[in-house]
Amino acid sequence: MRFSSLYTVLALGALKAAATPTRPELAPRATPTVYLCGDSTMARNGANDGDTDGWGQYFGTYSTVSVVNKAIGGRSARSYWNEGRFADVANLVKSGDIVVIEFGHNDGGSPESNDNGRSDCPGAGTETCISDATGETVYTFVFYVIQAAKLMTAKGATVVLSSQTPNNLWETGSFSSSAPRFVGYQLTAQKALGSGVSFVDHFQAVSNAYKKLGNSGTNALYPNDHTHTSPQGANLSAQAFTQAIHTQMNGTTSLYNYIISNPPTVY
Repeated sequence: MRFSSLYTVLALGALKAAATPTRPELAPRATPTVYLCGDSTMARNGANDGDTDGWGQYFGTYSTVSVVNKAIGGRSARSYWNEGRFADVANLVKSGDIVVIEFGHNDGGSPESNDNGRSDCPGAGTETCISDATGETVYTFVFYVIQAAKLMTAKGATVVLSSQTPNNLWETGSFSSSAPRFVGYQLTAQKALGSGVSFVDHFQAVSNAYKKLGNSGTNALYPNDHTHTSPQGANLSAQAFTQAIHTQMNGTTSLYNYIISNPPTVY
C-alpha cells in the first residue's frame, strides 16, 4: 500500500497500533545513534550545486554519538512521509536512539492550488485538504510530524523536534528575524506529544548567530540563494544547534549528555 493512501487510515486512528510500544527487541544501546530527518538545509551536499552543504554533516563533530544523516533535498514533512522515509528510519531505530526531525522550508503553499506534492494543509491541528493534483487527502505539518514522532517513540527512541533554519536574515541589508509559521507548528507538535519528545528552536539559535555575525559575514555564507549555505554556513548552523542544546535554550533534550565538553559559542 502506498503511504499516501494511509492518511485516511491514520485519521481514523488505525495508527494507534503502530504507535503502541511492543516488546523491545534489544536492550537500549549504551551509546545511541542519532538519526537526522530533514531537507536540503540538513542534507549532505545541500542543494547539490557544488557550493552548499547541510548542517547535519557537521553535527557529529560536536557530539559523542554516531550520526546518520537521512535528510533529503526538496522534502517536506508531507513528502518525507509519503515516500516512506520516516518508516525507513523507524525500521533502523533501536531502543535508546535519538531522532531529530526538522522540516519547514518546503512545506509552504497550498495542496489545493497547483499542488507540488510537498505543501501541507494550512493549519496547526486536524485540518485537511484535498490535493488538486492527486485527489489525496492532505494533512497539516503538525499532523505529519506527530505521526512520524510516534513511529520513532514506539521503537523506544526519543525525538527532538527542531525548527527550520532561517533564510538569510541580512538579505535586505538590515537584520530581520521574523519566524515562519512552521517554527510555531513544530513547537505545537512537541507540546501535543509530551514525554519522550523535546523541542529545539534551531531557527532562533541561528538567528542569534547571524545577528552577532552581522551583514557582510552572514551574506558571505549564502553563495547562490537565500536558503542554502556554504559549508562554513552549514557548520555555523550545526554549532548553533549544539549551543542551543548545551545551554538548554528550550529545556533539556535527550541530546544534552552527548554534546562535547566546551562546544563552540556562536551567539
